[in-house]
Amino acid sequence: MRFRVKNSPTNPVLVNLRLYYKWSINQNLILMNEFGLKAKDATVASLGLGNVSGAYWNLNVSEMVEETLLSGEGSLTDTGALAVDTGEFTGRSPKDKFIVEDKITKDTIWWGDVNFKFDADKFDKLYNRVTAYLSGKEVYVRDCYACADPKYRLNIRVVTESAWANLFANNLFLRPTRAEILKFKSDWTIIQAPGFKASPEIDGTRQHNFTIMNFTRKIILIGGSAYTGEIKKGIFTLLNFTLPHEKGVFPMHSSANIGKDGDTALFFGLSGTGKTTLSADPHRGLIGDDEHGWADKSIFNFEGGCYAKCVGLSREKEPEIFNAIKFGALLENTEFTGDTNTVDYHNITKTENTRAAYPIHFIENAVEPSVGGIPKNIFFLTCDAYGVLPPISKLTPGQAMYHFISGYTAKVAGTEVGVTEPTLTFSACFGKAFLPLHPTKYAELLGKKLKEHKVNVWLINTGWTGGPYGVGTRTKLTYTRAIITAAMKGALDKVKYETLPVFGLSMPTSCPEVPAEILNPRNTWKNKDTYDTKAASLAAAFIKNFEQYARAANKEIMAAAPKVSTVNA
Repeated sequence: MRFRVKNSPTNPVLVNLRLYYKWSINQNLILMNEFGLKAKDATVASLGLGNVSGAYWNLNVSEMVEETLLSGEGSLTDTGALAVDTGEFTGRSPKDKFIVEDKITKDTIWWGDVNFKFDADKFDKLYNRVTAYLSGKEVYVRDCYACADPKYRLNIRVVTESAWANLFANNLFLRPTRAEILKFKSDWTIIQAPGFKASPEIDGTRQHNFTIMNFTRKIILIGGSAYTGEIKKGIFTLLNFTLPHEKGVFPMHSSANIGKDGDTALFFGLSGTGKTTLSADPHRGLIGDDEHGWADKSIFNFEGGCYAKCVGLSREKEPEIFNAIKFGALLENTEFTGDTNTVDYHNITKTENTRAAYPIHFIENAVEPSVGGIPKNIFFLTCDAYGVLPPISKLTPGQAMYHFISGYTAKVAGTEVGVTEPTLTFSACFGKAFLPLHPTKYAELLGKKLKEHKVNVWLINTGWTGGPYGVGTRTKLTYTRAIITAAMKGALDKVKYETLPVFGLSMPTSCPEVPAEILNPRNTWKNKDTYDTKAASLAAAFIKNFEQYARAANKEIMAAAPKVSTVNA
């Protein structure tokens, strides 16, 4: 029998069920303590949470789902997934992400419009206010870790106010074995208290929600927002600092897959460029869909799960993701179809940023452990709505660093009357919001690894050809897949190349299963002068955007910039 619970604590039957369930969990905890887990109570107290009414440690999936249902905070879908609402915030709030300024961060963080300073004393006071808020409440504790390569493992303790947020942590991070949990010692702690609302006047925040990282205390403090992406990206930001700064590992906002012969490929790209679609290849194993590290001898996933966008999701378009949304998966901010428990993935009443969080092994061709070798090919994906860039071009290390820092794509304009032009988007390193260090630091690390391992880097335009959006046509997905397959198989190693003016990009003149006439974008335009004007305009936008990074960029990077005269621009 299916039921959707609302305000369940007022229902005597459900209250009794919940009390029995809590009693059952407590009995399990007592039994666990008899096997040497009493130290966990002391650990909770050391976090300032000694006065919570209950701390439920490492519940299994069924227990977390049941807790959520009994508390009236979620519903089961017809596929068994747990559907919840994140409330006021349905996405990250980048202007409310802070880093405590201390001896570790003062002279290393790229302070500015991405990384905002927070006073250490104010953090301590705010932390005490959050832990006081949690006193008398039940919390859920999850021991997990990041980085699939054991050499770089980061143990994380996640304390959440809701069971479903703890399920998210279980799904997205890597899961220790029972034996590992018995000996678990956390490196970092995340405390998420969405019910706590900060006071900017008292706490020094911008508004009532916040995410604050403290590198001295090794704590990420989240309040005022239940959006679980803050948990995920808090750890990604942390690794983007510690791995390159302390261990020489190149952190990447990319997907990765691996072929049957062990050849690894990386896919970088902003939203809408095809990163998830193109890396999901039934003939290749999925290492991960979002965050990876490049070490001396490996590519490794930071995570143990996926946090997929599911707007417009269908079994036909993305069967791997569709089939992964089953019992144990968490859906955020979706709507049901009528009075059913069938999810309507086209309904964006709450947000376009509907999400599904599930363990990576829910994807049939996932590789576990999520580790691969040094990549043979890297693909930078851009959806160029101006029709200027070629469907594929091969980059030199200098060009790779330049385009990596630029992080270009173009978003097609919305449906507002009179708006016909696409919108330029540049996001440094394909993830500017998560960079605690200056973008050139990551680019130079990329360049060093490209030269050391002689990796092929390809710029792929999944956008328009034959003219801009509204005039030309979007490059067929079948062509893009054929292009990527040809690159990975080495079919483009011995073909002839020509150079695209202004951008200086090296383009193959032929590619298996792709019409030769589309490989040079200028040839696809009826009016070549119009193409030249549009190319000069886009090049000028690249140059203008790069001005903010130019002072810190080396000569090799700067030499890769487009060459355009003021007259042409």
